[in-house]
This record gives sequence, structure tokens and C-alpha cells, in this order.
Amino acid sequence: MEKVALVMRELPFILGGVGTTVQLAVIALAMGFVIGLPLALMEVYGSRGVRWVVSTYGTLFRSVPLLVLIFIFYFIVAKVAELSNFSAAALAMGLRSAAYQSEIFRGAIQSVGTGQMTAARSLGMTRFQAIRHVVLPQALRLAIPGWGNEAAVVLKDTSFAYAIGVAELMRRAEYASARTYEPFAIFTGCAAVYFLMTFGLTRLLTRVESAYRVRT
Repeated sequence: MEKVALVMRELPFILGGVGTTVQLAVIALAMGFVIGLPLALMEVYGSRGVRWVVSTYGTLFRSVPLLVLIFIFYFIVAKVAELSNFSAAALAMGLRSAAYQSEIFRGAIQSVGTGQMTAARSLGMTRFQAIRHVVLPQALRLAIPGWGNEAAVVLKDTSFAYAIGVAELMRRAEYASARTYEPFAIFTGCAAVYFLMTFGLTRLLTRVESAYRVRT
């Protein structure tokens, strides 16, 4: 009971990092979407050279551990561009998420039957119009399950930002642990907060998937 009371006393301080955690996840996911969707389109519809560039980008950012990427962006990119530690973490996470999201969207785009592109072109649409009005609306809906999984992963991966001093949930839990000398109790409470956030996000995206599922 004493440890529970200890966690409860520290909980307001730990929860102060939730806003930073959510902000970091939202920025990374938004950046991943803005970059990842065009990359997917280029990989599906681009020339051979373009596909090679996109594939190389994806392989590079998916192969390097996120913590290593964060350190690279913090110690090299951030120093040159004069970025804050938060910006360095967001940039590393966003570019990495883009590599994963591009694969999610590529698979969804390729799941749309090629006959629909042919039919759209036969109706007089340009290739761009066919992609925009026929392929993408279906592909984005098909991508919701995979994108939801990526969103949950990114939310949890924000904890890596603690390594460069970003005061998110994990960093605040570490401060509380050092102050109370009760790491097990503090990090158990921190894990519960992560669980609740991830569970809530997963449930929300499940509802979105159900509402926008492509009917066959």
C-alpha cells in the first residue's frame, strides 16, 4: 500500500509528460503520412530509378534502430541545423515512420484492382485523376488497420526520446524513480499510463476501421 501511495503522489508529475508524448507521436505520425503516402505512390507508379530511390530510403530507415537514429539526429543534424532535442527526436521518428507508412500505403494501393485504373482511364480520366478519385479513396480505407498498428508503435516509441533529454512520460518517470528510489513502483505506474493510452488509441482506430471499411 505504501508503494501504491508513493506512485499516486508522483503520478501528477509523471502525467505532466503525457502532453509531450502525445505531441511527439502526432508530429511523427503526421510527418510519416505526408512523406510516406507520396513515397508509396512513387514506388507503385514511378519509374525504375524512382522506385530504387524510394526502396533504398525505406530499407535504410527501417534497418537502423530508432535509438540510433535519434542519436544521429541529435548529435549531428540538430547541431548543424540548431534544432532542439524535441525537434531532433520528432524528425528522426517522423522519417522512420514514413518508411513504414510508405510500405503500408504501397500494399493498400496495390490491393486495389488494376481493372479499376483501366476503367477510370477508359472514362476519360487522366492517370492523376484516376489515382486521386478512384485508387486513393479505396487505398486509404484499406490502409487503416496497418496505419493503426503503426500509430500504436509510434506512440510507444516516443519513450526513446528520453535518451536525449526530452521531458516526455518516460523521462519524467525516470526523474521520479531517482527521487523516490522506487523504480519498480514508478515504472509500473508508467507502464499503466502507456497501456491506457495505447489501448484507447487502438479502440478508437478500430471504430474508425469499422466505419470506413471497404464493403465487398
